[in-house]
Amino acid sequence: MGYMTRHFTKRTDPTLLVEGARSVISLLYNYYTDKKQQDPCAPVLSIYAYGKDYHHVMKDKMKRLFDFIIREIGEARGRIFVDSAPVLERAWAREAGLGWIGRNSCLISRRAGSFVFIGEIILDLELEYNRVPVKDLCGSCTRCVDACPTGAILPERTIDSGRCISYQTIENRGQIPGELTGKFANRVFGCDICQEVCPWNRKAPEHDEPAFEPFPGLLEMSREEWHSLDQEKYRRLFSVSAVRRAGYSKLKSNLAFIEKDPFSEKE
Repeated sequence: MGYMTRHFTKRTDPTLLVEGARSVISLLYNYYTDKKQQDPCAPVLSIYAYGKDYHHVMKDKMKRLFDFIIREIGEARGRIFVDSAPVLERAWAREAGLGWIGRNSCLISRRAGSFVFIGEIILDLELEYNRVPVKDLCGSCTRCVDACPTGAILPERTIDSGRCISYQTIENRGQIPGELTGKFANRVFGCDICQEVCPWNRKAPEHDEPAFEPFPGLLEMSREEWHSLDQEKYRRLFSVSAVRRAGYSKLKSNLAFIEKDPFSEKE
């Protein structure tokens, strides 16, 4: 992904994002739910997009934490980041001892699994740092590699973004490569397959965040309702959702691409 190479120095030097930065506070927020879409033939939405946009939900909570720090410690300069700037989120979370970066490139927490959002507060205060590294516990497991329908997870722990369903259904603004036809496992926005098969998610805790609850009517949508989605219903369902990142035209394009996916016609 080209944007990952832009602003590389900012990704590796927090002082370029916050002048005089001395500390990075890394936070995880669980979003796992066992709620599923009811129609087994309906186009599949990543569970993080069931409810309100996580960027806003997390930033609101982190703003309260930042205000608490100011009240308790004193004046400080800092910024809050949630997947919104050139920040090496998984690397900072790993350095903070919150987990390890798994074979599928997701951060995996021993306690929470990988269905977590990551956020950072970078500030110019020097704090007591957590320097407790977390051992890589993927071991010899290759379930995520074996389960990826497009072969996007490579053996050397890298991701071929050109074959990644999440990238293709969200970030790619061009046409989805024809060679991937029939390989999307009916995924229309994002993909959770590599996380669903991960043993560390077997006991993933259910979130208790009301804002992440599915929008009314979303999980009940049938395959036919998805493929006939119009702009009015799109706005009603996704006006405050992360799905807005793709936009209506992109979502419809994704729907057209997976319409003949064999997974969408299973009985």
